[in-house]
Amino acid sequence: MVSDGDIVEARQTLGTITGSLESILIAERTALNFLMYLSGIATNTRAYVDAADGDAQVWDTRKTTPGLRSLEKAAVRAGGARNHRGNLSDWIMLKDNHLMGLSIAEGVARAKRRWPARTVHVEVDRIDQIEAAVTAQADAILLDNMGPDVLREAVALVDSLVGDGRRPILEASGGIDLTTIGPVSHTGVDMISTSKLSFGAPTLDIGLDIVANP
Repeated sequence: MVSDGDIVEARQTLGTITGSLESILIAERTALNFLMYLSGIATNTRAYVDAADGDAQVWDTRKTTPGLRSLEKAAVRAGGARNHRGNLSDWIMLKDNHLMGLSIAEGVARAKRRWPARTVHVEVDRIDQIEAAVTAQADAILLDNMGPDVLREAVALVDSLVGDGRRPILEASGGIDLTTIGPVSHTGVDMISTSKLSFGAPTLDIGLDIVANP
């Protein structure tokens, strides 16, 4: 009776099931567990999307429950946010742990030589790392754990470095919650990613009432 992403009210009927009592009771708990869990993620995601009232889009992360990533990402989409990469092989992600002594320039150059068709994504946690990422022609830059003032400074620096050229995707991540996502969405970044869309999302209270046929 409802579609993914629909807003529902308390005590609203979401759907009906017909069948033998035995088959319904066997499937009830598993079906409700998935519905409650994934609807909770969608509801939590919607709160973040609504709080991000600037131009930036909201992304999820790879921090998901083992075996349930595709379902959790579907719930995020139902809540109005976007899916980030599904795994490290979708994009070439260069965090400090991945570089392991390589410079940003060396890491980006090596990634582009080995996988020329892949998006190369570089994490920076200091302003002084941004020029290296832009000069190396990273496709996306993750601005990690930066407050709104520093993010605005970072966006302005990237814009000045690229001029009329192609600007890399700018992603803000780290320290994002319902109180911070609004200000961050107004800093000029393109995307805001947070694991809080799925991690710790409350379940939606959904139940099954059985009515016997007369």
